[in-house]
Amino acid sequence: MNSEAVSALIAKTPSLKAAKPKLEAMEPGAYVVHRSWGFGQIKKYDEAAQRLIIDFKGKKGHPMDPAFCITTMEVLPAKHLLVRKETDTKRIAELVADDPAQLVVEALQAYPNNAATVIELEIVLAQVVGEEKFKKWWSVAKKAVAKDPRVAVPEKKTECYVVREVPVSVENEILEQFVGTRSARRRIALAEDLMAATGKKDVKLDLSVVLKGVADAVKDSNQLDAAERLYGAAMRDDLAKAVGQEQNYEPSQASLIANVRDLPAIAEKIPVQFQSRFLDLIQETHPIEARDVLFNLLKTSQGKFTTECINFLIEHDHADELAATLKRWQSEQNLRAPVLLWIVKNRHSKKFAKLLNELMSPRLLSAIFFAIDYEALQASSARRIPLGDILSEDTDLIPDLLSTADPETARDLANTLMLNQGFEELTKKSLLARFIKIFPKIQSLVAADAESKEEQLLVSRASFDRKREEYETIVSKKIPENSKAIATAREHGDLKENSEYKMAKQDQQVLMGQKTLLEKDLGRARVTDFKEASVEQVSAGTVVDVRSAKGGTTTYTILGAWDGDPDKNIISYKTAIGAALLGKKAGDTVTVKSGGNEDDYTIVKISRFADAR
Repeated sequence: MNSEAVSALIAKTPSLKAAKPKLEAMEPGAYVVHRSWGFGQIKKYDEAAQRLIIDFKGKKGHPMDPAFCITTMEVLPAKHLLVRKETDTKRIAELVADDPAQLVVEALQAYPNNAATVIELEIVLAQVVGEEKFKKWWSVAKKAVAKDPRVAVPEKKTECYVVREVPVSVENEILEQFVGTRSARRRIALAEDLMAATGKKDVKLDLSVVLKGVADAVKDSNQLDAAERLYGAAMRDDLAKAVGQEQNYEPSQASLIANVRDLPAIAEKIPVQFQSRFLDLIQETHPIEARDVLFNLLKTSQGKFTTECINFLIEHDHADELAATLKRWQSEQNLRAPVLLWIVKNRHSKKFAKLLNELMSPRLLSAIFFAIDYEALQASSARRIPLGDILSEDTDLIPDLLSTADPETARDLANTLMLNQGFEELTKKSLLARFIKIFPKIQSLVAADAESKEEQLLVSRASFDRKREEYETIVSKKIPENSKAIATAREHGDLKENSEYKMAKQDQQVLMGQKTLLEKDLGRARVTDFKEASVEQVSAGTVVDVRSAKGGTTTYTILGAWDGDPDKNIISYKTAIGAALLGKKAGDTVTVKSGGNEDDYTIVKISRFADAR
């Protein structure tokens, strides 16, 4: 807009006087970003209509009131990346492909004070790079930016990326962050980065300040849990060694693991890179009881720590004890998912062949099914179950485990699979096909399952909701409570003499049976409001007056498969009298047998339940 047009607009609306500079910037050719319409370019100003004509992507020649645009539209400077993408396309494409750090620097230089928040910067870069490619591109670009001495990288999304007036090396930037932070957890993480940096060529750092900061954090901070404090103590001692000081700080690493009862909780949280050192430290601190401690840690281990524990035990001549312990845990149903996962992944390894050969049996498959089902019950969301994934992906695993099975055992395991809630239905069928390939007679399970799904059940909304609530109570409350009871009972020792464990397992079978039956029923259910019922013949949703041959007239309301209220003569169409009346017309007579009694009923009148409501 030229000055005359701006003056005319202000004369008409005096309140726009304060926005005069912004209105003058709205000139033809300028690029803009609108809150609703996004990126565009002003093409002209229509003085007669007092409207800006703007080309937005997907909306060419869009007229807009300048007064409205003051608060909803930003005029971009010529050096803004979105503008340069249009005016200097080749250069921007080269930076995107080859020099993301320089692209970020130039993006920041378009902002006041050469700074932009993480959110602001990411929004612009996503438009420049393209939404589909941005996430992958940005994960790589951030690493390049973090190493660029020209850019100060924020710790939080609410803070700013800033182009520095004087470039700072990555190491010195980390040191600045270390000195500036009060977080003990952050200090330990930054100290680890600085230790790694000292190994690089031409990097010289005074680590004495870092040593003192970490030592103080380990000693005095109440922010750290036991695992973080132990790892911090190890980092502190490594720093002391690097600067040539004695490693006599308190608390010592040994004192932090002096109580063996604390070790499982520590093992659960220690960083992966510290796991091997943690096991060495246990051996040094508890030389007499180390073996028992390590077996206890293995029992509850997970992820890479499971592998570390097993390798450590084998390297310290406990291979035979390990084989016997795994076999005992299997018979006691104490093999947990991470250990089971390690076993199946390493079953063909020459290194562990002697250790694992005897475990490869149908009993191991049973343990796997139990672990998958247990993990599914404990999960609060539909997260992946690694043991279930490998069972699906490793097509040789089920055949390997069934190689010594008899038909009856295989059928029992197939039934267990069908009841397992850790798998989707399609996955169950795929796994069952592997059973059938070895034991063809198991095909009858599939046939029986299909047959049970053939007949649909007509049900009322109220009865469906009641049945669904019953199912949810079993799945979300009763089964998890039972799983906890099993886990608690299992900890009490020998399962052969453990009555609590046996009772909990029996309860589990009942609950799983109820769950399976409810799943089948709910899967067959078709909710209806009974408005399709006709007075021409008896059906679900009709009210029927019948006269007994023994005398007396009764009115029955025939509703869904799960409905019934004897006091109101509401019956299900699946009951003996309901089934006998279905399809019959007024004047027909039916014979109903119930228990040892038999009676004839003549239909007097048929009406619709929906009309009587």
